[in-house]
Amino acid sequence: MLSDHPAVPTLAVSDLSRAREFYEGVLGFKPQGGPAEGVMYGVASGSVLVYPSAFAGTNKATSVSFQVPDEVFGAEVDALRDKGVSYQTFEAEGITWDGDVARYADMRAVWFADPDGNIINLETGT
Repeated sequence: MLSDHPAVPTLAVSDLSRAREFYEGVLGFKPQGGPAEGVMYGVASGSVLVYPSAFAGTNKATSVSFQVPDEVFGAEVDALRDKGVSYQTFEAEGITWDGDVARYADMRAVWFADPDGNIINLETGT
């Protein structure tokens, strides 16, 4: 069954060099190798593949979410903001906003985009 195997979020980008500057310089990812045409980045319990594609930026939904412990969420959000990340807000049922931080149920979340428009989410809880 597929559920027995790791899944790898895969993000299409138009310019791999520019993407590497963002993922490594802004988000602090460390390259772990990967296919010749892309870069694999290790994360706590898996990995993220960034690869060039003519279809980069066409997904308007969240591409990858990171589960961040509540006690470090604010520090992570502030650190990314300090590196120039701009957070997105939008209208959605059940979400209230404290500036650019969403609150729903017992969770907090932010959304932002990479240079190609891939939407990335940080949220507390599971």
